[in-house]
Amino acid sequence: MLIVTAKMPKRKLTLGVALAALLCCCAIALNFGQAAVQEVSASGLPNPKGVKSNQDRVDYLAAYGWEVSQDPIATQELLIPEEMDASYDEYLALQSDQGFNLKKYAGKRVKRYTYEILNYPTGETGVQVNLMICKNTVVGGEVLSPQLDGFLHGLAMP
Repeated sequence: MLIVTAKMPKRKLTLGVALAALLCCCAIALNFGQAAVQEVSASGLPNPKGVKSNQDRVDYLAAYGWEVSQDPIATQELLIPEEMDASYDEYLALQSDQGFNLKKYAGKRVKRYTYEILNYPTGETGVQVNLMICKNTVVGGEVLSPQLDGFLHGLAMP
């Protein structure tokens, strides 16, 4: 049996223990961060937060499977009404089914970016997609055909 002893000042020992504890905390925090990223990916829906640039918006739509024009065909600033009557019920339900809560943004200004979809499954041209963004967070969106007999549905590919 071999016994080794060492003499170390308490200050260095305390510093070493504190450093080891800090490294353990960092490793745990990184592990929790990885778990959160995997949850978002497993849901199949892109993360609506952190959508700051045009490329972020194009990438967000690509996560739904949409190939869109590189630049928006329209950009508008909108005010979400503070009070929404029954005429908004169907639209609010469409947004809610996608996980968006527009009532939370009542009375706030949002930017709506409109892109042309280049790969609509039926081959129809002129189909558009809208993204509503408030402070770098997607708060709503829809795919629509501006034709007279057009359609409106959520962001998911039909």
